[in-house]
Amino acid sequence: MDEREKLRKFRELDDAFAQALREMDGGSRPASSKPEAPAARPEFELRLHGLMDEYALSQGCVHTMLSTLLEFKKIV
Repeated sequence: MDEREKLRKFRELDDAFAQALREMDGGSRPASSKPEAPAARPEFELRLHGLMDEYALSQGCVHTMLSTLLEFKKIV
């Protein structure tokens, strides 16, 4: 896998994390927005675990990355 493909996969993972965090943050969701369908969560989890396996990322590593992104307000 070349560097461009690795970067694309990382961006996909980053986007998936950001989307999951937005979905989990029910308190700041506008009243007009509809919650996602129940099937969306398992789809996200499958995709996330696939990317974690592909890049050999542990849950601890992913947690650290998310914590860092939140700390530096790169995701909300």
